[in-house]
Amino acid sequence: MPTEIKQVRDEAGKRTVLRVSGEMFRDDAELLGRIADEIAETTGDLVTLDLADLDLLDSEAAHILRQLAEQQGYALAGMDVFLQTAIDAAERHSSN
Repeated sequence: MPTEIKQVRDEAGKRTVLRVSGEMFRDDAELLGRIADEIAETTGDLVTLDLADLDLLDSEAAHILRQLAEQQGYALAGMDVFLQTAIDAAERHSSN
C-alpha cells in the first residue's frame, strides 16, 4: 500500500497536521521531512506528523521520524494507535 500524506491546517492554532497512511519506508520518511520543512519555513506553522493510520513503519523510517521530532521539533501524534494496531495484528497472527 503506497504512502499517502494529507495536509490539514488549523488556522486558529497556527498548526499544520500531516496525516500519513499506508506504509512508510526510508524514502517516504525523507519526503515527509522535506514537506514538513517546507511548510514550517513558508507558513511559520508548528508541524504535527500524525501516524495513526500507518499500516507499516520500517526501522529506517522510524529513525528518521525520531530525528524529525528531536532535531526539527515536529510533534509526532498517533503512535499509540499505530502501536496498538500492530500488537493486535501480531496477537491475531500468533493465535492462528
